[in-house]
Amino acid sequence: MFRFVIAAAAIALSTGLALANSHGGGDAAPAPKPEAATAPAKVIITKQGPKLVDLKGMTLYTYERDTTGKTSNCNGKCTESWVPLAATADARAVGDFTVISRNDGSKMWAYRYRPLYTSPADKTPGEANGTATTLQWRIARPED
Repeated sequence: MFRFVIAAAAIALSTGLALANSHGGGDAAPAPKPEAATAPAKVIITKQGPKLVDLKGMTLYTYERDTTGKTSNCNGKCTESWVPLAATADARAVGDFTVISRNDGSKMWAYRYRPLYTSPADKTPGEANGTATTLQWRIARPED
Protein backbone atom coordinates (compact mmCIF):
# COMPACT_ATOMS: atom_id res chain seq x y z
CA MET A 1 0.00 0.00 0.00
CA PHE A 2 2.82 2.39 0.86
CA ARG A 3 4.40 1.82 -2.59
CA PHE A 4 1.06 2.68 -4.24
CA VAL A 5 0.85 6.02 -2.36
CA ILE A 6 4.45 6.93 -3.27
CA ALA A 7 3.91 6.02 -6.94
CA ALA A 8 0.62 8.00 -7.10
CA ALA A 9 2.27 11.04 -5.49
CA ALA A 10 5.21 10.90 -7.93
CA ILE A 11 2.86 10.67 -10.93
CA ALA A 12 0.67 13.52 -9.67
CA LEU A 13 3.68 15.72 -9.01
CA SER A 14 5.28 15.17 -12.42
CA THR A 15 1.97 15.58 -14.25
CA GLY A 16 1.25 18.83 -12.42
CA LEU A 17 4.63 20.29 -13.36
CA ALA A 18 4.26 19.26 -16.98
CA LEU A 19 0.82 20.80 -17.24
CA ALA A 20 1.80 23.98 -15.43
CA ASN A 21 4.86 24.79 -17.53
CA SER A 22 4.37 22.71 -20.65
CA HIS A 23 8.02 21.71 -20.48
CA GLY A 24 8.25 19.89 -17.18
CA GLY A 25 10.92 22.07 -15.60
CA GLY A 26 10.53 24.37 -12.63
CA ASP A 27 11.54 27.44 -14.65
CA ALA A 28 9.04 29.93 -15.98
CA ALA A 29 7.97 29.48 -19.58
CA PRO A 30 10.14 31.44 -22.02
CA ALA A 31 8.85 34.87 -22.99
CA PRO A 32 7.31 35.04 -26.46
CA LYS A 33 9.51 36.64 -29.10
CA PRO A 34 8.29 40.03 -30.31
CA GLU A 35 6.97 39.95 -33.86
CA ALA A 36 9.25 41.56 -36.38
CA ALA A 37 7.61 44.49 -38.12
CA THR A 38 6.98 43.79 -41.76
CA ALA A 39 7.56 46.45 -44.38
CA PRO A 40 4.40 47.26 -46.38
CA ALA A 41 6.25 47.16 -49.70
CA LYS A 42 9.26 45.70 -51.44
CA VAL A 43 11.64 46.64 -54.24
CA ILE A 44 11.58 44.82 -57.56
CA ILE A 45 13.95 45.26 -60.46
CA THR A 46 12.43 46.10 -63.86
CA LYS A 47 13.86 47.07 -67.25
CA GLN A 48 13.22 50.69 -66.23
CA GLY A 49 15.08 50.23 -62.96
CA PRO A 50 14.06 49.40 -59.38
CA LYS A 51 10.57 50.32 -58.19
CA LEU A 52 8.44 49.86 -55.11
CA VAL A 53 5.48 47.49 -55.16
CA ASP A 54 3.01 46.55 -52.45
CA LEU A 55 3.04 43.03 -50.99
CA LYS A 56 0.73 41.88 -53.82
CA GLY A 57 3.19 43.13 -56.43
CA MET A 58 1.16 46.17 -57.50
CA THR A 59 3.15 49.25 -58.51
CA LEU A 60 3.28 52.07 -55.96
CA TYR A 61 3.19 55.76 -56.85
CA THR A 62 3.94 59.11 -55.23
CA TYR A 63 2.14 62.41 -55.79
CA GLU A 64 4.14 65.55 -56.54
CA ARG A 65 1.81 67.67 -54.36
CA ASP A 66 2.63 65.60 -51.25
CA THR A 67 5.47 67.79 -50.00
CA THR A 68 5.30 67.94 -46.20
CA GLY A 69 5.83 64.27 -45.41
CA LYS A 70 3.11 64.46 -42.77
CA THR A 71 -0.10 64.52 -44.80
CA SER A 72 -1.60 63.35 -48.07
CA ASN A 73 -2.91 65.88 -50.57
CA CYS A 74 -4.95 63.23 -52.38
CA ASN A 75 -8.34 63.21 -50.68
CA GLY A 76 -11.98 62.86 -51.70
CA LYS A 77 -12.45 62.18 -55.42
CA CYS A 78 -8.69 61.88 -55.88
CA THR A 79 -8.75 58.57 -53.98
CA GLU A 80 -11.04 57.11 -56.66
CA SER A 81 -8.12 57.29 -59.11
CA TRP A 82 -5.29 56.87 -56.62
CA VAL A 83 -5.78 54.44 -53.75
CA PRO A 84 -3.75 55.22 -50.61
CA LEU A 85 -1.62 52.31 -49.36
CA ALA A 86 -3.62 51.71 -46.19
CA ALA A 87 -1.97 51.10 -42.84
CA THR A 88 -3.66 49.67 -39.78
CA ALA A 89 -4.45 51.98 -36.89
CA ASP A 90 -1.63 50.42 -34.83
CA ALA A 91 0.97 50.31 -37.64
CA ARG A 92 4.43 51.55 -36.71
CA ALA A 93 7.31 52.84 -38.84
CA VAL A 94 9.70 50.21 -40.16
CA GLY A 95 12.92 51.13 -41.96
CA ASP A 96 12.24 53.88 -44.52
CA PHE A 97 8.47 53.34 -44.23
CA THR A 98 6.45 55.68 -42.02
CA VAL A 99 2.78 55.95 -41.17
CA ILE A 100 0.90 59.19 -41.76
CA SER A 101 -2.64 60.26 -40.88
CA ARG A 102 -5.11 61.18 -43.61
CA ASN A 103 -7.77 63.92 -43.52
CA ASP A 104 -10.47 61.29 -42.87
CA GLY A 105 -8.56 59.95 -39.84
CA SER A 106 -7.35 56.76 -41.54
CA LYS A 107 -3.67 55.84 -41.76
CA MET A 108 -1.51 55.23 -44.80
CA TRP A 109 2.06 54.23 -45.55
CA ALA A 110 4.73 56.59 -46.81
CA TYR A 111 8.24 55.86 -48.09
CA ARG A 112 10.84 58.33 -46.91
CA TYR A 113 7.91 60.53 -45.92
CA ARG A 114 6.31 60.39 -49.39
CA PRO A 115 2.76 58.94 -49.21
CA LEU A 116 2.28 55.80 -51.32
CA TYR A 117 -0.65 54.98 -53.60
CA THR A 118 -1.74 52.30 -56.05
CA SER A 119 -3.59 52.91 -59.30
CA PRO A 120 -6.80 51.13 -60.37
CA ALA A 121 -5.40 51.43 -63.93
CA ASP A 122 -2.95 48.66 -62.99
CA LYS A 123 -4.80 45.36 -63.29
CA THR A 124 -1.99 42.86 -62.68
CA PRO A 125 1.19 42.89 -60.59
CA GLY A 126 4.02 44.83 -62.17
CA GLU A 127 1.90 47.00 -64.46
CA ALA A 128 2.58 50.74 -64.37
CA ASN A 129 -0.33 52.34 -66.22
CA GLY A 130 -1.01 54.97 -63.56
CA THR A 131 1.55 57.48 -64.85
CA ALA A 132 -0.30 57.76 -68.16
CA THR A 133 -3.04 59.91 -66.58
CA THR A 134 -0.96 62.85 -65.35
CA LEU A 135 2.65 63.83 -64.88
CA GLN A 136 2.05 64.74 -61.23
CA TRP A 137 2.23 61.06 -60.32
CA ARG A 138 5.48 59.12 -60.32
CA ILE A 139 6.40 55.50 -59.83
CA ALA A 140 7.81 55.15 -56.33
CA ARG A 141 11.49 54.24 -56.52
CA PRO A 142 13.86 53.32 -53.70
CA GLU A 143 16.28 56.12 -54.59
CA ASP A 144 13.56 58.78 -54.18
